[in-house]
Amino acid sequence: MKHKLIFLIVWVTMTVLLSGCWSKKELTDLAIVAALGVDKTEDGKYAITLQIINPGNVAGGMRGGGGGTQSPPVTIYSATGNNLVEASRRASSKISRRLYYAHTNLVVVGENLAREEGVATLIDAVDRDHEFRITTTMVIANQSSAEDLVKTLTPVDKIPANKVLKTLEFSQKVLGETIKTSIQDVMKGLQSPDEATVVSGFRLVGNPKHASQLENIQESEPESALEASGIGIIKEGKLVDWYHGKAARGTVWIRDEIQGTDINIDWERKKEAIAYQTVRQKTTVSAKVKNGKPHISIHTRAEGSIGEMNVPVDITDVKVISKMEEELEKEVKKEIKKAIEQAQTNKADIFGFGEAIRRSSPGEWKKLKPMWNEVYFPELKVDIKVEAYIRRAGLRNKSFLSSLNDDQ
Repeated sequence: MKHKLIFLIVWVTMTVLLSGCWSKKELTDLAIVAALGVDKTEDGKYAITLQIINPGNVAGGMRGGGGGTQSPPVTIYSATGNNLVEASRRASSKISRRLYYAHTNLVVVGENLAREEGVATLIDAVDRDHEFRITTTMVIANQSSAEDLVKTLTPVDKIPANKVLKTLEFSQKVLGETIKTSIQDVMKGLQSPDEATVVSGFRLVGNPKHASQLENIQESEPESALEASGIGIIKEGKLVDWYHGKAARGTVWIRDEIQGTDINIDWERKKEAIAYQTVRQKTTVSAKVKNGKPHISIHTRAEGSIGEMNVPVDITDVKVISKMEEELEKEVKKEIKKAIEQAQTNKADIFGFGEAIRRSSPGEWKKLKPMWNEVYFPELKVDIKVEAYIRRAGLRNKSFLSSLNDDQ
């Protein structure tokens, strides 16, 4: 009897406390925003571009209509406003469903907006919104507007936002010249002692008008495409420069965010004759202050394998391997040095050197901080040590070119 009474009390309590589906959101009433693009108009207003998923088209593929036409997997809506909230609400007047930002995976910032005004206003709006996730990836449109990137239709990946995200991930794992950064990462970077951070760039290759048309993804070789394009340097909230190629990869090396890459070295007067693929890599940054002068030491260690040789080389010879490793170390050191020199020119400590000094010498950092980016960082002395090791040579030791020479 006692157990029944307890059960009855619990049951009655649950019926009172449980309020049911008071906050339900029917899928048929939601417009799921996959990507948000933000630009600034000539009259100073914010222009947003929304990439909204067409669920039926994505689930069922590119379906045919009654007249043989096809429908795109996303629909684009645009609106302007004096602020981002107003622009979003104005966009709702064009859509029969409520804008739903909880699944927005990508935010694209136009280059002009990033340079002239910066990203702080955008970050503030996103961080205040209870639906928007600050783990959303941010990119900057390189030599383009955010509108052009968001409107572009892409093959293979039906939802263009997913194309951008996957490209960033695989590019960082394979090439090492991009970094996938979230809004949260940008916030932390700008709030750090260095007040500088990085954001990967994306650009549209081809005709913007053609890129938004269905024909663009019906071609075996699309005329217009999206591709990762460098690393944008953000200082005090604004875009100040772009790093491409070796400078970009040097930046990723220092930040210890290399997941995989390919390094080419010269051999026997032949340019980029040997390709080296990294398997494991680690970079550590240490700092000290002596006689009031800051000093940074960078130690990079890489292990990998030979992926290709365009010259006949006997890699069974230990001396040859040692020579290759020396050349690899020189190449990585050159890239790291180039990244540092360019950052010093921009007076933007995107590597966290200031934070390293703060951790090692808090008292000294208080003296250095007021003039860090303007005085100390541009003249900073950095020691770079690189260790590169060749662990494997693929499925063959002897070069195939050597075999051909032996036959002759």
